[in-house]
Amino acid sequence: MPLAGAGFVAFAIYSGVVFVFATAPETISVGHAPIQPVPFSHRLHAGRLKMDCRYCHNTVDEAAQAAVPPTATCGNCHTPAGADGTAKYAAVLVSSPNLEPVHSSIATGESVDWQRVHDLPDFVYFDHSAHVTRGVSCVSCHGRVDTMDVVTQVEPLSMAFCLDCHRSPDAHIRPLDEVTNLAWQAPGSDTDPHAAALLGAEIRKENDIQPSTNCSTCHR
Repeated sequence: MPLAGAGFVAFAIYSGVVFVFATAPETISVGHAPIQPVPFSHRLHAGRLKMDCRYCHNTVDEAAQAAVPPTATCGNCHTPAGADGTAKYAAVLVSSPNLEPVHSSIATGESVDWQRVHDLPDFVYFDHSAHVTRGVSCVSCHGRVDTMDVVTQVEPLSMAFCLDCHRSPDAHIRPLDEVTNLAWQAPGSDTDPHAAALLGAEIRKENDIQPSTNCSTCHR
């Protein structure tokens, strides 16, 4: 009996922890938009300047993690001004106060304290490369970030959300060369609301894409 009681208490605590993390704002709260130390605008960089997502998130098609870019990537365009007030290289906004955390990071080697917008619980395994290399665009989970000045969570990222996509993936599959083109629309979609799903079904059949709904796919 003592062991059974202890086991029940341990299970209750574990269930509570799982519940807390699974229902955290970073996991399910549509509208979650934390304040970042640098006011980075995706609308400007990915939208107006047409920068490919992979320039900053350079592991998204090769690894499970999409990767937060190192400050050196920011420094490619935003090298700080030197003692004489000029930059060593061609640079943008070298003296902007908004970029002070970036310039400080370049000088000290300390990382910028970026805040996560999308954060799955630790007991969930998600592989970005497995999705991106099969034609699932960033838009399916992250929305049109190229229209956002402040990145905001637009999908709940719950288990139900993921399973719905795995069970009916066709509308989320597009040609591989259009995965990071966030404004892409399937040909004919302006007149046929099923055009994206029909094209996705063709691509999925051609590449033998069979999303798994087995629990072990995400819970390992």
